[in-house]
Amino acid sequence: IYDAVRTPFGRFGGSLASIRPDDLAATVVAEIARRSPELDPAQIQEVIFGNANGAGEENRNEGRMAALLAGLPMSVAGTTVNRLCGSSLDAAIIASRAIETGDAEILLTGGVESMSRAPWVMQKPEATFPAGNATLHSTTLGWRLVNSKMPAEWTASLGECNEQLQEEFGISRERQDEFAASSHQRANAAWDQGFYDDLVVAVEGVDLARDESIRPSTTAESLAKLKPSFRTPGTITAGNASPLSDGASAVLLGS
Repeated sequence: IYDAVRTPFGRFGGSLASIRPDDLAATVVAEIARRSPELDPAQIQEVIFGNANGAGEENRNEGRMAALLAGLPMSVAGTTVNRLCGSSLDAAIIASRAIETGDAEILLTGGVESMSRAPWVMQKPEATFPAGNATLHSTTLGWRLVNSKMPAEWTASLGECNEQLQEEFGISRERQDEFAASSHQRANAAWDQGFYDDLVVAVEGVDLARDESIRPSTTAESLAKLKPSFRTPGTITAGNASPLSDGASAVLLGS
């Protein structure tokens, strides 16, 4: 691992909501190149980015768009990986494997998401001038335009799947709230102690210095007052589930 950088992460509808995902991705790609002046960008053989939504401004191949917008040579290839929540991790694994097998020497990996800017989509009508109404589907989170042959249990929401997991493994609401509160407090402490000083690049035109979803005053007691979001009764709430976020990251890997 030669270098790593990321933007601050914005909350849904927050400070980064006006920034296109391809511009977020280009920001971290350009910063990696800027921080490595001894590296000829043409030596980067490929930019591999993870992206879970990919339904709008990502323009189908976010890795390629990020490389071009960041000013890398056109000879640098671009690939986009979708393993939903594991997409950017999968991108790093693919790059690492290529380096280990000798297929590549220098690869730039990362991930980007703008959940704020994920578009609404609608099915293309079968008739030229349909008389009925059309339904818009949000691409921010979850399944859309699901094949009717797919069993419902295979396309459950993330929240419902987490409820199933807490049932199977006996993870109490109290334990989840305690972990969530600790996560907020530890993240805030890491920022205060300067852990992220060399890892974060500002997004042009945005006044955001640190992650926007961190609430250091959060306690397990305050989280316990929130209502379940997916089941009644249930254990997953807006306070102990992962937030909807906007941001990008990049990691430079090499032999």
